[in-house]
Amino acid sequence: MTAVRVREAEPGDTRFLAWVMQAAGRSHLPRGIWDVALPDDAERLDYLNALLGARAVSFCHHTNFLVAEIDGRQAAALSGYEPAVHLPTFAEASAQARARLGWGDREGDAIGERMRPLARAFPEIPPERFTVEWVATAPEQRGRGLAPRLLDAILERGRARGYTLGQIAVLIGNVGAQRIYERAGFKVVDEKRDPDFEATLGCPGIARMHGPL
Repeated sequence: MTAVRVREAEPGDTRFLAWVMQAAGRSHLPRGIWDVALPDDAERLDYLNALLGARAVSFCHHTNFLVAEIDGRQAAALSGYEPAVHLPTFAEASAQARARLGWGDREGDAIGERMRPLARAFPEIPPERFTVEWVATAPEQRGRGLAPRLLDAILERGRARGYTLGQIAVLIGNVGAQRIYERAGFKVVDEKRDPDFEATLGCPGIARMHGPL
């Protein structure tokens, strides 16, 4: 009998969570946000691993993640964070991650320059909305309802922290993910489309979804 467990992420999960962030950034596309930022496969996962374990707790830190296990093995994960707390610390966390890898300002500037064509499609994140990010399931474990289960658990975390409103962003065209969020009570409130974003990823932009917790 398959045993599913949802738990808080631990430091030992960061390699799996780096894959989750990469997969979530790709969404339904062959190439995603992190692929643009860091074209080299090994460097990309090393950077995300370091970012997840940085001293500065950003919206990409492992402590904001929940992990679903099947028979004791990591199968899926997602993050839920407080925008006012975890967004301002990203620059510091990124600098710490780069320093851990022996990278300097040149590498940081290059990442920023490569991300520039995508930035105009990034959604606004109001501080009063508990925000869900980086949702992904291992390919061999899809179809088992892990994403909805994790979503329920992370929204409960938001409620426990005093939030009544939530936000999720989804790449336009990711119908499967959008349906999961709609079943949880979220609705698309707006979209940001940009020609540079579409030229870079082959996707017109990002939809923002709001819902109650």
